[in-house]
Amino acid sequence: MEWLFFALFALVALVGSAGVVLSRNAVHSALFLLLNFVAIALLYILLGAQFLAMAQIMVYAGAVVVLFIFVVMLIGNDTIDDFVARERPVLRVIAGILVAVFAAALVYVSFWAPNGRPNGAPTFGAVESVGELLFTRYLLPFELASVILLAAMIGAIILAARTKPPVGRPED
Repeated sequence: MEWLFFALFALVALVGSAGVVLSRNAVHSALFLLLNFVAIALLYILLGAQFLAMAQIMVYAGAVVVLFIFVVMLIGNDTIDDFVARERPVLRVIAGILVAVFAAALVYVSFWAPNGRPNGAPTFGAVESVGELLFTRYLLPFELASVILLAAMIGAIILAARTKPPVGRPED
């Protein structure tokens, strides 16, 4: 039964990722990305990593997709049409090579890589194990990421404040 759910969620994730790449509308691509993130969260639940699944939903599906849609609505949808792959044949060759490498890796992982859960699987994705790793082994990268996000937020606020006209002054 678990295999059936895995196959269903994996198929939904593949359809979502194909929709992100193949959709010509940026809003539709963001919604397909949301579908992909939810399917991956369901795969985390099948692994027994409920904390990672909820973090996936809240951070990626909740914040990142909303941010993507906000940016698309802010800059407009016309910029997507400027990039046409037919006018750049080199990109088709590069994309074909990347698809072949990905397919080879998928076949290797599916048939020849060692199967089973990693060592320590009962605590994989649990809140205690994630917290212990995050605040011991990965403390410096975690803090650096928070500083970078804080700097980006301050920069966005400064840029947004410069573009607004002063409030209360009549226009000349």
